[in-house]
Amino acid sequence: MLEPVSLALQVGFLVVLYLFLLWVATSALRDVSRSGAPAAIGDPDATGLHAAVDSISLPAAGDDARLVVVEAPGHESGWSYEISSAATLGRGDVDIRLDDRFASSRHARVVREGGALIVEDLGSTNGTWLNDHPLEGPTPLHAGDRIRIGDSEFRFEP
Repeated sequence: MLEPVSLALQVGFLVVLYLFLLWVATSALRDVSRSGAPAAIGDPDATGLHAAVDSISLPAAGDDARLVVVEAPGHESGWSYEISSAATLGRGDVDIRLDDRFASSRHARVVREGGALIVEDLGSTNGTWLNDHPLEGPTPLHAGDRIRIGDSEFRFEP
């Protein structure tokens, strides 16, 4: 009587183990792969960029904007990172390294597109948040915007 129960438990354990390994592999592949080409600025379905750009004062093309650390593991509050043309944030080999267990190796980037600075998620597992809303595509940054990646939060200052 004990042998069928033991066999069922062993098979159940193996099934759960393989499902876990499949989940880990899928998560790792999603983290490593890129999410495709970003939407074009003129694309009306992209972000509504033109309306946002017309209503804000943008940094000049030569000016450096900054990401100021509000709270981030391994960083002091108030530290700032200058963004001249582009910066990538994440746990791997990036411009702004995050010691955050919820950050992907290449999690998000801030890039200059014309006169605006754009933040975009790079297909991360846990997503990037802008002002407490999940980022759903390339989005222009405004003065005071808060970018959150896991437990790390930055404030954008033009």
